[in-house]
Amino acid sequence: MAYIVDMRSDTVTKPTKAMKHAMVNSALGDDVFGEDPTVNALESKIAAMLGKPAALFVPSGTMSNLIAIMVHCSKRGSEVIVGDKSHIFKYEQGGAAHVAGCLVTTMENLPDGTFDLEKLEKKFRGSDIHEPITSLVCIENTHNVCGGKVLPQKWQQDLAAICRKRSIPIHVDGARIFNAAEYLNLPMKELVQHCDSISVCFSKSLSCPVGSALVGSVHFIEQARRMRKMVGGGMRQAGVLAACALVALDEVVPQLATDHKRALRLAKVIEGMFLKCFTVDVQTQHTNIVLVRLTDACPARAGDVVQRLAQVSLEETQGDCKTTNDEGVILKSVIFDDRTIRFTLHCQISDEDLWLAIMKITYVFKEIEAKATSNTRVSAV
Repeated sequence: MAYIVDMRSDTVTKPTKAMKHAMVNSALGDDVFGEDPTVNALESKIAAMLGKPAALFVPSGTMSNLIAIMVHCSKRGSEVIVGDKSHIFKYEQGGAAHVAGCLVTTMENLPDGTFDLEKLEKKFRGSDIHEPITSLVCIENTHNVCGGKVLPQKWQQDLAAICRKRSIPIHVDGARIFNAAEYLNLPMKELVQHCDSISVCFSKSLSCPVGSALVGSVHFIEQARRMRKMVGGGMRQAGVLAACALVALDEVVPQLATDHKRALRLAKVIEGMFLKCFTVDVQTQHTNIVLVRLTDACPARAGDVVQRLAQVSLEETQGDCKTTNDEGVILKSVIFDDRTIRFTLHCQISDEDLWLAIMKITYVFKEIEAKATSNTRVSAV
């Protein structure tokens, strides 16, 4: 069989041995009654790490974001401002509108994941009776679609000052917030000190099978607990899942720097190939996500390249891409858009996996580059 390297996402990881051991031996109770000691321990720990009074364990980051919006925007018809490339806007099925009854207004995300704060101030509404009331601003850190970018701390401070003037809370979709803290070399509580609520995902980057946490004030979490029950997120003996997250905070979070280093290595290798068809921005490579752009010179689409990376040709098994079993390498990646491919590094990608992925990318990218050169020559003739 071909050797498979899965870089589609950091959600494809499996629980570690330590996590499985913790699951089997976790103390359990009914969490809806607040009686699961392992869940309670996790909620206390993640709240303390983020410097907030309370936290709530929920099944997913999408539910966590939705609950946050429902609590902050308790009046139907409230307005939520989000980035136009944010996960909340692009990948959560319009839950803010469908379930929470909120109007979602977008700001153009800049390449670094931020948006123009002067334009934001002009977006705020509520003084005119014809308009909805702006009730929440949501940001994303790290920013997925922008390639795992970490939001500048100064920008967050300026955003907070603007929102405070109008008493508008800030929610952070921090699915990969630990990656941001690692990149900036900041304590978590300092990273989110200007934010009112934070969603943290344990199944992205941290190798857990299930679970996120919503963090904020005591009153906020009390209301969030009610909303969790409403949307079907109340869990019973959830300590079997919370146990994994406790292990992740102690054992996986300290390894995130390795994921970042491997991602940077991959980006530098692609840049160093000096190809006309593919480009990567090494200068803004922050965390564990590598975005490869297809230039206008590339005859293929992102979907074609992703499909080719997941195939093994006969020529590969006889060349540099063969494994010890001479079966080649299958590299799984993700289409971000028609001209962009995403590779995501995670704790279960080893140095050997990375090397095999690099060999595969080199082979396929040069193969496509050769076709582009051949097409150019034919056109010239």
